Amino acid sequence: MSIEKRSFGKTAAGQEVTCYTITAEDGIKAEVLDFGVTVRTLIVPDKNGNPVDVVWGYDTVEEYETQSGCLGATIGRFANRIANGQFILNGKEYNLPLNQGKNHIHGGPLGFNKRVWDSKEIENGVLFTINSPDGDAGYPGNLTVTVAVTLNDGAITFKYNAVSDKDTIINLTNHSYFNLNGDLENVHEQYLFLNADSFLMTGEGGIPTGEIVSVKGTPMDFLAEHKFGDTIKSDYPALARCGGYDFNYVINSNPAAIARSEKTGIVMTLTTDQPGVQLYTANGLVNRKGKGGVLYNSQGAFCLETQHYPDGIHHPEWPTCILKAGEEFNSYTTYAFSVEN
Repeated sequence: MSIEKRSFGKTAAGQEVTCYTITAEDGIKAEVLDFGVTVRTLIVPDKNGNPVDVVWGYDTVEEYETQSGCLGATIGRFANRIANGQFILNGKEYNLPLNQGKNHIHGGPLGFNKRVWDSKEIENGVLFTINSPDGDAGYPGNLTVTVAVTLNDGAITFKYNAVSDKDTIINLTNHSYFNLNGDLENVHEQYLFLNADSFLMTGEGGIPTGEIVSVKGTPMDFLAEHKFGDTIKSDYPALARCGGYDFNYVINSNPAAIARSEKTGIVMTLTTDQPGVQLYTANGLVNRKGKGGVLYNSQGAFCLETQHYPDGIHHPEWPTCILKAGEEFNSYTTYAFSVEN
């Protein structure tokens, strides 16, 4: 195991950004920025032992600052959507910035993905820390969050911890875009198993309606592994409305998901303690310049964002997203890589 760091440039405000390169003995290597705790590259060996970069990213700090999509970033304070950017907690109304139509998404326009975190090397990786003051983006409580990013046994693991001095809401995830072929082809020929009997139906703006719908008999069903391309262009109304997958699934148990590519032989197995996972097929990214000047396009990658349910504060019957004052939020997500011939 080795950890090296280098300058990645400066933000528009003049903050220095550091890139950590974590290299494990089994050949897996990650570049992680302290800007947004962003996974810029994730290199794993394919079935022939050749290195494949399986995530999307950018070459400059400016692109991470100015572009949408949250490529590879840690999302907070609240991943996914909050309807109308408003919620009531302990009888008090809180209003958050609206950055997706009438709604608040991914912590707002200056969420955790747009900030430089404190960082230090730890065993097998790097620990990142951010202090978010009371009222930051409208959220209550002085909140401290740590994310430990480690490589071990062919896997990248994210361990999240958070504590607040006031009751607040929290939903943390990583927003990496995966393509297990490591190329610019769409992911239609890649396979997915998703261990979920149901998903959250959405309405206008991608906000959950409150209805938890069975996947049975619909193109939302990945309980039997199949290619993305078998169903992604279905005329199923919810799927057609999104132009691809952008839904939160209710996880049954671990493994939460298994994705694989016949071309490279790479298999990615997802485990987590979170109740949901947002499957997103990069529907909104078109001709986006990425690493090396290549163009990323819609359905050219997929995200598996482990999290609590979007807009969960408006649905008390769902797993709670409330973090009580003085209590700790702890969570983990692991993406483990292997190969098959």
